[in-house]
Amino acid sequence: MEIVWLGHSCFRIRGKEAVVVCDPCPPATGYQIGKPTADIITISHPHADHSYVKAVAGKPTILLNAGEYEIHGAFITAIATYHDAQHGAEHGRNLAFVIEMEEIKVVHLGDLGHTPTAEQVEDMVGCDVLLVPVGGKTSLDGAKAAEIVSLLEAKFVVPMHYKTEAHDGGLETDERFLKEMQVTSVEPQPKLQINKNSIPSETQVIMLDYKGKTA
Repeated sequence: MEIVWLGHSCFRIRGKEAVVVCDPCPPATGYQIGKPTADIITISHPHADHSYVKAVAGKPTILLNAGEYEIHGAFITAIATYHDAQHGAEHGRNLAFVIEMEEIKVVHLGDLGHTPTAEQVEDMVGCDVLLVPVGGKTSLDGAKAAEIVSLLEAKFVVPMHYKTEAHDGGLETDERFLKEMQVTSVEPQPKLQINKNSIPSETQVIMLDYKGKTA
């Protein structure tokens, strides 16, 4: 499996049988995600910077609602959560996606803004890859994100939705999250390539470079 960060909360997850694009973002965010081809698009919430589906090529199935799906060999569970700690009163609803392909469990938290319930944790715990927002403002900040990483017992952890050279948005940088995770130095990678045998026994933070373009 190959995971590429296209910017903001957008990732391309490429498996042998299916390609998933999560939360495609528009050029207005400062990120140029190219024109990725996908079989599946997951949308955590309908805000413009997370639902730019016209940037994605092919004839993808678009997942917008909570539920369980089996598409092109991928098993996907969309879990209804909230964009804030007030049950959506401030910023609305959010979907967290559990994507299972090739015996690898990837969790994309979207713009999660609260600690998951025990029932939600049960669906997400033990994930091999956790894609977690860390920039605060309308979702988890660095400190809260680090708590969620521990709660979900994630192995590979990839931060997203934070301030970069390309995008500000009033977000925090990744620095607080890295400090909370006790990561002092990490070199950004263009992509994360993994299989079931390469999953670490302990949590490992992976920084991905959003500048990698996709065909």
